[in-house]
Amino acid sequence: MTRSSLHLLKGTGYLISTVSVTLLAVVSWDSASKTLLMACLLGGAATSIIGMFCRWLSYEIEKRQEERR
Repeated sequence: MTRSSLHLLKGTGYLISTVSVTLLAVVSWDSASKTLLMACLLGGAATSIIGMFCRWLSYEIEKRQEERR
């Protein structure tokens, strides 16, 4: 597998994980009727997506640094 296809696979994995977290949050939305539960649900989904974005961004930066060498 080439570096670009591995990179694409990682990006696809992060996209799938983001969709998964979003779907789980949508399913849980009705159960989170209390304010604290709703805040935890939104916070958990948001931090998960932000974390995946940060990991993807680190791969992008690393890839660009290696391309410059």
